[in-house]
Amino acid sequence: MSGFDQLLGGFSVALSWKGLTYCFLGCLWGTVVGVLPGLGPLAGMTLLFPLTFGLDPAIGIIMLTGIFYGAMYGGSTTSILVRIPGEAASVVTCIDGYEMARKGRAGPALMIAALGSFVGGTVSILGLMFITPPLAKVMIAIGPSVQVVLILLALAVITAVSGGSRAKTAAMIALGLALATVGLDRLTGVPRFTFGSAELTAGLSFTALAIGLFGISEILINLENVAAVKAIRPKFKELIPRWADLRESAPAVGRASVIGFVFGIIPGVSHVVSTFVSYAVEKRLSKHPEQFGKGAIAGVAGPETANNAVTGTAMIPLLALGIPSIPATALLISALTIHGVQPGPLLLTDHPEVFWALVASMYVGNVILLILNLPLVGIFVNLLRIPYSWLVPIILIISVIGVYSVNFSTSDIWIMVISGVIGYVLRKFGYEMAPLLLALVLGERLEENFRLALTMSGGSYGTFVDYASIYVVTCVVGLLLLTWAVARSFGYRKSFADQAEQA
Repeated sequence: MSGFDQLLGGFSVALSWKGLTYCFLGCLWGTVVGVLPGLGPLAGMTLLFPLTFGLDPAIGIIMLTGIFYGAMYGGSTTSILVRIPGEAASVVTCIDGYEMARKGRAGPALMIAALGSFVGGTVSILGLMFITPPLAKVMIAIGPSVQVVLILLALAVITAVSGGSRAKTAAMIALGLALATVGLDRLTGVPRFTFGSAELTAGLSFTALAIGLFGISEILINLENVAAVKAIRPKFKELIPRWADLRESAPAVGRASVIGFVFGIIPGVSHVVSTFVSYAVEKRLSKHPEQFGKGAIAGVAGPETANNAVTGTAMIPLLALGIPSIPATALLISALTIHGVQPGPLLLTDHPEVFWALVASMYVGNVILLILNLPLVGIFVNLLRIPYSWLVPIILIISVIGVYSVNFSTSDIWIMVISGVIGYVLRKFGYEMAPLLLALVLGERLEENFRLALTMSGGSYGTFVDYASIYVVTCVVGLLLLTWAVARSFGYRKSFADQAEQA
């Protein structure tokens, strides 16, 4: 069956009543999560993660990815109207988006952000569709030793590009790899670090850890900064941008689509980095750089497009290599595994219906979000009027029910609570949770491929420095150095610090 026929099969799933229903629910919940400050895509996905267990694998993944890119869309609304980023990648949008809103141009800012997000998302889906299948075929041909090298490279990149302390990032990666060893040894069946607990033989619950480290710790941090919100509320008729706005933002949308496309593929380089790089690029290339920070529409179009251009290409390492590039895709690995679908090179061979249904649903979801985010912007802004003290108990109840429903284990609830407190303390001391979660997901595969490679080579460590490994390392490092050089040439480090301070 040709790729076109498989894509049509994917649309038959995505456009079925069940596919459309769950795609809509995912996009709607993702938008709500993006609007509410502090939650973000990962927390939103983990809260509804247990609801996908009774669904078909394709439908469950459609819903979770809808939450993922829906949160990316929704984050721009509060950034523009309230100057509160709904999620981390929307920090840059606050700068010029809110200034446009103060000048009575909130409508054009929202419309350009939505159109740019649509274009960026569409470009990234095309990349996902055309790059993943050939890359998966290449990965099938290589052995476990090369996969070990790729995973180690991914972890090294996460450490190198961390916005905070590299030492702290490395510590979180080490902790994540250590936590991945808890449970039964998959080769020998010997319990490891279970301390006599039968419930830990299956390992630490990924859902409990994810909700605790991101959801519970985020709630505790947000409770320290509860403030009254005064939102700028545009009228529907004010949403239509002027022709000059479209002409001025079009080049920014084009450049940002490429930036987000590239940064989405690289593991560890999150959508946050792509938005700051895009903003720096637009400011550098602008004929009127003095307007940035005062309501430049390119300062909204670029970051929002780059933000959503990451969503599709971030799936490429996940689906072709089995390596999550950002924490949200790490949750998708867990979801696929629970449904008996192993992400990686064999996904397109063993479960092509899941891959093509996902691709098709992202096209459909992009259209749904474009329809949702403009006419209903007033309703979404009203969510900010709900006191955060009312939202906390609701979120906690959903979290407890969700974690318990995975394994019906009270120990998972304790793991969620303890990891939430530990995550809160670590974040207060400047430690990031994302590297820990990524290392936790990759740890099992790293160990399994490492031991398999040694078994196949008769215990020779030389298998990790064969010609295939050296070739892969050279290509990947060359690409990373080129990308990083471009980012630095546009002042990414400086812009990151400056913009974060302003926002």
